[in-house]
Amino acid sequence: MATAPQKVPMSRHEPNKYINYQRIEDNLEIVRKRLSRPLTLSEKILYGHLDNAAEQDIQRGVSYLQLRPDRVVCQDATAQMALLQFMSAGIPEVAVPSSVHCDHLILGESGAEADLARAKEVNKEVYDFLATTCAKYNLGFWGPGSGIIHQIVIENYAFPGALMIGTDSHTPNAGGLGAAAVGVGGADAVDVMAGIPWELKCPKAIGVKLTGRLNGWTSPKDIILEVAGILTVKGGTGAIVEYFGSGVEAVSATGMGTVCNMGAEIGATTSVFPFTESMHRYLVSTGRPEIADASRKFSHNLRADEGAKYDEVIEINLSELEPRINGPFTPDLMTPLVKFKDTAKEKEWPQNISACLIGSCTNSSYEDMT
Repeated sequence: MATAPQKVPMSRHEPNKYINYQRIEDNLEIVRKRLSRPLTLSEKILYGHLDNAAEQDIQRGVSYLQLRPDRVVCQDATAQMALLQFMSAGIPEVAVPSSVHCDHLILGESGAEADLARAKEVNKEVYDFLATTCAKYNLGFWGPGSGIIHQIVIENYAFPGALMIGTDSHTPNAGGLGAAAVGVGGADAVDVMAGIPWELKCPKAIGVKLTGRLNGWTSPKDIILEVAGILTVKGGTGAIVEYFGSGVEAVSATGMGTVCNMGAEIGATTSVFPFTESMHRYLVSTGRPEIADASRKFSHNLRADEGAKYDEVIEINLSELEPRINGPFTPDLMTPLVKFKDTAKEKEWPQNISACLIGSCTNSSYEDMT
């Protein structure tokens, strides 16, 4: 007699909301019979969340998919109008797990303590509105000082195979844990919170094959800086950038998050990595061992099928990758660090460093700061 799948909560903050890997499995069984071809990882995640897998038209770059995301996340600057619109719908609570994160309205100027105190004073009315509205409609609320939205999400909410939307362009940071996380506008967020399927034009798939291992001073950020230099700022438009190959096993979960975060700089719909043991370790280390084990058991659907076809493929040997700087003026202007001084003089770029920021949402983990 078959046993029912173990119920695994999506997060410690929502113990009664469960990961539904079975739905993905069931949808993919239908889609495989219809398409009769191997699937990429991004296809597995998207098609696994189709509202109607049996009847949905599926053509990469053509069809408009009707999807059922697992989660909605909003930052404070964009959440206000979204929640006002949701309130007008007259619905008693959000239809999917959702949360609001107060980070964008804090101005970094004098230091953490002073900046936070000033933000609480200046934005008191906004914070009070967000807190009371979240409590009324059953959204998670992370007040000012809790941390950057994307770091909170990867530490608490993201999980392999998830489909998430967020009202911030760097929502794809959750791809570091194998989630397809897409930045959207407030109207899309309201639709999903109200229980309406989310519409997305079926993205093309850009594959980035990684081989070798990072070494020396080369960091995960150099991977996406290399990709940006190849694809340019518009090269990922209308596509999901999907990383694969033996090299992914040597990149940490937070490192993969950095790579996915910056996929926004090339216009990608989102970016995603396959399940790796580093994801399992990260989930365990952040207090989510049940999710770690469940995703390992489901890992056959958390990677691309053998023979899956991409619309474009880039190959990067991590062993040959050098530290690099992108810019100035545009994030796809890539220069190896060893050549930057001479190139800056030759091109007459600004050569005085006036400020340096450590700990942005792109590199907000301990790994980045050490």
